Amino acid sequence: MGKNRHIGSSLDAFLEEEGILSEVEKVAYKRILAWQIRKSMKEKHLSKAEMARVMKTSRAALDRLLDPRNGSVTLRTIERAAAAVGKRLRIELVDATPSK
Repeated sequence: MGKNRHIGSSLDAFLEEEGILSEVEKVAYKRILAWQIRKSMKEKHLSKAEMARVMKTSRAALDRLLDPRNGSVTLRTIERAAAAVGKRLRIELVDATPSK
């Protein structure tokens, strides 16, 4: 019986080896973003209808934004959502390979 080659490796290394790291990260970022927007809406006591009105968008567009599985949301929509709850969007580039 062979030794498991993944024991001791990081989750990132495993996902990279499987060729799905980038996709998993995108889904995770979208889930976090949707959660943050929902949380902020709750704190501001904003319903979906009110949020869509403040964002000057449709309820369907807001639903896409809040759907953690939907990756077809523009930065402009995210910025409008952030502004609607008194936040701003911050995006940064980071090194593709983590330093050791």
